[in-house]
Amino acid sequence: MTVWDDLVGQQRVSDQLAAAARDADALVTAAAAGTAPPEASRMTHAWLFTGPPGAGRNQAARAFAAALQCVSPDRALGGSPGCGFCDGCHTALIGTHADVSTIAAVGAMILVRDMRDTVRKSFTAPATGRWQVILVEDAERLNESSANAVLKAVEEPAPRTVWLLCAPSVEDVLPTIRSRCRHLNLSTPSVDAVADLLVRREGIEPDVAAAAARATQGHVDRARRLATDPAARERRAAVLKLPLRVQDVGSALKAAQELVDAAAEDAKQLAELRDTKESDELKAALGAVQGGRLPRGTAGVVKELEEMQKRRRTRTQRDSLDVALTDLTGFYRDVLALQLGSRVAIANADAEDALERLARDSSPESTLRRIEAIAACHDALDRNVAPLLAVEAMTMALRAG
Repeated sequence: MTVWDDLVGQQRVSDQLAAAARDADALVTAAAAGTAPPEASRMTHAWLFTGPPGAGRNQAARAFAAALQCVSPDRALGGSPGCGFCDGCHTALIGTHADVSTIAAVGAMILVRDMRDTVRKSFTAPATGRWQVILVEDAERLNESSANAVLKAVEEPAPRTVWLLCAPSVEDVLPTIRSRCRHLNLSTPSVDAVADLLVRREGIEPDVAAAAARATQGHVDRARRLATDPAARERRAAVLKLPLRVQDVGSALKAAQELVDAAAEDAKQLAELRDTKESDELKAALGAVQGGRLPRGTAGVVKELEEMQKRRRTRTQRDSLDVALTDLTGFYRDVLALQLGSRVAIANADAEDALERLARDSSPESTLRRIEAIAACHDALDRNVAPLLAVEAMTMALRAG
């Protein structure tokens, strides 16, 4: 096992990153020995990982971060960095390495206040590791101020600092930032490759793994959750019943409310344990006395944590809605494939009766209009339109389509 093993269907990217990690190791080794660095190096100070949802952008970046921090004895004897077992690899992969900082969007955007400490840290030497690594998981969500802060850090980095930015496409990143990055584009892994990963790494039954991989069309994280979480399967089943339910205004509005309520409940369940743990840990760190009373002057820190958790719950709810919209898009894609007689494999084989009914009772043109209505809902949510209003507009269009 190495750090590259979970990069499903990304052999080309894995090879490039492994080569860069070897050159990065040579640079650090030469600096420590006081010798001249290699004349040619495939290592650079900033990388941009792009690719569609589920392709594994963040996983690739984190695997690279782990390889950069690898301290395996085999590496020192000429082996490739990224063993997956040493302390450097392990802590980088699980997110506890002191010199690997991860920034992700808590709310709709990454604010400059979220980046300030990390940008400051990027100008310092690594504390214990071989490199100072800054991983930005949602670079497309940098606002103008936070993007400018990142640009300044990427323009003039410290000698052993590496920026790893992840975004759906190069167009989602400020041109002045992406021009200073080495670009790696990941592709959607095949359904068979994802199913194989679920069987090998998660111990999932082959038929369950295949169904989850097919339903999510190669999205690794969603396939894993669908295969392991009964509640996720129930939510998906409810979403796939929606197209046959929206027959009139009343049923369309009811379906929209249920969809938003389900997303809110999902976000609440995900947040409860995490928020409680974070709050307890912060209060303990601040020296809370018995009964939960905090020392004087620390209330502002707790309030800041509560505001961050609120923003994260809103983001989680919208992410849950996004999954539902993706499932709906896949459903109508299957309807369109049946209407056009396409040989494209049906993703939602478990809803075949509903697919055939809609394919028979509607036209390809109306199916395309419905897909466009779902895309419009995606766009509205990205613009921070109230979720219920955006989803109601969509379900009304699905009824009228």
